[in-house]
Amino acid sequence: MEEVGIVKKVEGVTATIVIEKKSVCDQCRQGCRIGEGGAEIDALNMAGAEVGQAVKVQMKAYSYLKGSLLVYGLPALALILGAVAGREFLSQYIISVDKDLLSAIGGFSALIASFIMVKIFTARVEKKIETRPVITEILSEPLRSDSG
Repeated sequence: MEEVGIVKKVEGVTATIVIEKKSVCDQCRQGCRIGEGGAEIDALNMAGAEVGQAVKVQMKAYSYLKGSLLVYGLPALALILGAVAGREFLSQYIISVDKDLLSAIGGFSALIASFIMVKIFTARVEKKIETRPVITEILSEPLRSDSG
């Protein structure tokens, strides 16, 4: 997935890029910060871009797909499996409570546990260099103000 944006700030090997906010930005999990001027994303500055330059940013579609599957698929699966486990297994040990209530308790408990696991996993993955966006190309020179 490629985006074009303007370099807002450079700190070491990382640059903050402002890209145009799109309707998909609300569901995206790439780590953008949505602001008034668009979406801001931190990318590795492999091209050596400077503040004010238009750049092309490459985000790995595989990482995006894997992240989407993790964020949406795992909790859905946990909810279903927890509900089944609650109804089938908990009802054998807790006879005085309705099976449907145990199913709901099991499902929501597994859902909450999966959200915690996803949060821990994504915090680890965000630190990996291979999953971060990368500036691949400089498209324009920085805008400079003329003082004379």
